[in-house]
Amino acid sequence: MTGEVVTSTPSKHRGLRFILVTIGLLVALVLTCVISLASGQYTLSPAQIIGILLHGVGIDTAWNPTNVSDAGVIFNIRLPRLVLGILVGAALSVSGVLMQAIFGNPLADAGVVGVSSGAALGAAASLTFGLTTFGMWTTPTMAFVGGLIAVFAVYFISRSGGRTEVVTLLLTGIAINAIGGAGMAFLTFLGTTSTREQIIFWQLGSLNGALWPNIAVVAPLTGLGVVIALIVAHQLDLFALGERTARHLGVNVELLRIIVIITVAVLVCAAVAFAGIIGFIGLVIPHLMRMLIGPAHLPLIISSAIGGALLIAIADLVARTAVPLADMPIGMITSLVGGPFFLWLLVRTRRRSGGWA
Repeated sequence: MTGEVVTSTPSKHRGLRFILVTIGLLVALVLTCVISLASGQYTLSPAQIIGILLHGVGIDTAWNPTNVSDAGVIFNIRLPRLVLGILVGAALSVSGVLMQAIFGNPLADAGVVGVSSGAALGAAASLTFGLTTFGMWTTPTMAFVGGLIAVFAVYFISRSGGRTEVVTLLLTGIAINAIGGAGMAFLTFLGTTSTREQIIFWQLGSLNGALWPNIAVVAPLTGLGVVIALIVAHQLDLFALGERTARHLGVNVELLRIIVIITVAVLVCAAVAFAGIIGFIGLVIPHLMRMLIGPAHLPLIISSAIGGALLIAIADLVARTAVPLADMPIGMITSLVGGPFFLWLLVRTRRRSGGWA
């Protein structure tokens, strides 16, 4: 009986910690959204924001908008940008959780190992060559193909003897990023002025120009990817025990790998196709959440999705307001945060593995 109490206590503590962290993240996300909608060159009060949003869904209050332009700023500019940022943050964070799970490595991330570059290269190719095979889905489809090729290349090249080497993973990522960069440069050379601007936009990463039709494409892809991640969460917990153990426990390891890899490609392409390359979200957020709530994948996926949305919302708020009359690239801001974090994580991983004295 004593053993049951001892073993169940950490689980209860982790469950409570997960609830508290999730509530804290949701509260922070709501506050950030209100501040983001109110901030900018055209300042609005929180009361005006609430009145505009309620009026937009047919609820009249004392805070109803008195100026048509107020509602236009919110519904046509700031809200689409905010919603797209939330979707992109959730997609990149969940893709990071899945990549780290399937590679068994905390350094795995769509940007670090080149998946984002592959997806961006595919999207850039569709615009440079004017492809319209799938209509409005052409660019996301090409991004999906590019991301899928990149993630399969990284996976098969970096694995050896049933495990993924850190050094091989990073070197493979450098090679994939180099190939993607060369391809982007070539497409920039071939493209028109308009396509060149869009390619540069992808390389820097931005939510500027977010439109509701874009969100109509990103939302179902992100939703599908997150749902699949939640479905396979328990199998990922078993996979973390080792491939042989997972097989003995009934996990179809190869099928799980394929599902996860394709899901990562879906999530990354959804983000990259309309927001460009926004680095380190999938590296920083899952690792922070793992430190706070533990390694169980179901709560980790949920908290990472919310945490990624929060980080992008904060980064976009800074991008819009830090410099007057300017819109900084959001990818630059996330890299300023993620770069030092990645170096710290790399040093910490090497020391734990005995690479340094």
